[in-house]
Amino acid sequence: MTILVGYVPTPEGEAALTAGLEEARLRSTGLVILNSPRQGATVDAALASDEEVEELLGRARAAGVEATIRRSEHGADLAEEFLRLAEETEASLVVIGLRRRSQVGKFIMGSHAQRILLQMDRPVLAVKVPEKH
Repeated sequence: MTILVGYVPTPEGEAALTAGLEEARLRSTGLVILNSPRQGATVDAALASDEEVEELLGRARAAGVEATIRRSEHGADLAEEFLRLAEETEASLVVIGLRRRSQVGKFIMGSHAQRILLQMDRPVLAVKVPEKH
């Protein structure tokens, strides 16, 4: 069993990684970090650099967690990539970060997170970036 974490180099990705590392440590299980660029994209802000990947793996080691990075490409359907990878890795938990968006923004743009939450056949932990007071 593993924990699957969606990671992009944003505050939401950091929140998901932090929660995923803690869950993996508590459950004594491995971690799979999905950093998935859009299919065919040579430059993608969601893609972690090689240096960032090494830092992520180092953070996992420091937490006592065995982690791997997956960079499988997705087309327009990121949720489908999560569903596929959760099945492939036999993930016992999926961790995603959520952005704060308006209701209109969600309606117009849709939501990968909403599809993951509704279609995943295993538990999903959805985390937000802590608000600054």
